[in-house]
Amino acid sequence: MDFKKMAALVAVDEIKENQVVGLGTGSTTHYFINELAKRNEKEELNILGVPTSYQSFLLAQKGKIPITTLDEHDIDVSVDGADEIDSNLNLIKGGGAAHTLEKIIDYAAEKFIVIADESKLVDRLGKFPVPVEIIPQSVKTVFSSLNDMGANPEIRMAKYKDGPVITDNGNFIVDAQFPLIDNPIPLEKDLNSIPGVVENGIFSQMTDKAIIGTVEGVKILK
Repeated sequence: MDFKKMAALVAVDEIKENQVVGLGTGSTTHYFINELAKRNEKEELNILGVPTSYQSFLLAQKGKIPITTLDEHDIDVSVDGADEIDSNLNLIKGGGAAHTLEKIIDYAAEKFIVIADESKLVDRLGKFPVPVEIIPQSVKTVFSSLNDMGANPEIRMAKYKDGPVITDNGNFIVDAQFPLIDNPIPLEKDLNSIPGVVENGIFSQMTDKAIIGTVEGVKILK
């Protein structure tokens, strides 16, 4: 079985009747949303979903998961993927360019669960560049600040259109390649202090549980 799907199936069992669920973005959460829709239909869980992107919104809509918003309901549990997970369950997210709304929803949830395959586990964050969502007019000043912080920044370019990736919020994504990150907690705060930065992809000190699909089966990290 696909390790991502393996983790997603275990995460689906975490969802209880009448809960409000944050619906993450990415290939692993794609499995989660599809399987949650099946369980919701079969068991009539009466759940509500809060999407973190247009992708998760469309998947939930297709699976007939009723949609709500953070303005209307508190979130009981959010399930999302990650690009890197360190030994303290700090994350880098944003490979799908949705980390701003992901962070708002995941951090607001009473319980935040990360699902991934074992390739996402690292000793230290930083092999994957840190995605930084920025206001388009701030490129020059943000790049200057990131260079001063020791990063090598690049605007993320789209694959199936000319020009930069545009987020759901209408902004650019800068992929900031740092050396290995020893202290993700202050770096998360420092990045957000740069004028023009909307949000960055370091998620520190917020993960309650990681469900990891491995060759030896599913592993639970807390």
